[in-house]
Amino acid sequence: MTSGVYAPTTISDPKSSCFIVPSEHLDKVHFVIKICQVLLSFVAFILEEVVNSCFNCTALYFFEFISCTAFLFTLLLLILLSTNLHSRVGITCWPCLDFVYTGGIAVFFLIASIVFAAENGNTSMEKTAVAFGFMASLAYLLDFGLFLKNRGFPFKKDGKPEPSNGVAVPANAPETEKLAPAPNGPEEV
Repeated sequence: MTSGVYAPTTISDPKSSCFIVPSEHLDKVHFVIKICQVLLSFVAFILEEVVNSCFNCTALYFFEFISCTAFLFTLLLLILLSTNLHSRVGITCWPCLDFVYTGGIAVFFLIASIVFAAENGNTSMEKTAVAFGFMASLAYLLDFGLFLKNRGFPFKKDGKPEPSNGVAVPANAPETEKLAPAPNGPEEV
């Protein structure tokens, strides 16, 4: 009986859903790339964990640390940016955080993959882990490049010209030079 009264005027709230993609911080392309990053870094981590013995354990442990860190923090970032949880954390510069994190992990994952590729026992598990490490590195580099292409450098000030002599000018600094003399003669100050 009440459904007839409320049905025509009641609409569902699209923001009440669990995942909100696209959102102001994460579009569909970056969402898919971040899912690939999570999966590739997880597979690289699992394959590295399956290695029974190591030729150079330092390279293996470095790769393990980077792949595990990349997996966990990218998963956390993906969850935060694709839900409303990002508004509850208290961070206001999500594009800057995403930019620095993605670039940093891309560099560290690439270094870890190169080091592990050079210093391993040539077992099939190690080679496969390295391959997934390189694929994850490429996914992070792709995300970093698309971020720069689509959104630009996130640290530049919007609408404010930067001074040419390298000295910062306060926003409310008074002018020290007169623009033009008054038409009736010099103006007294």
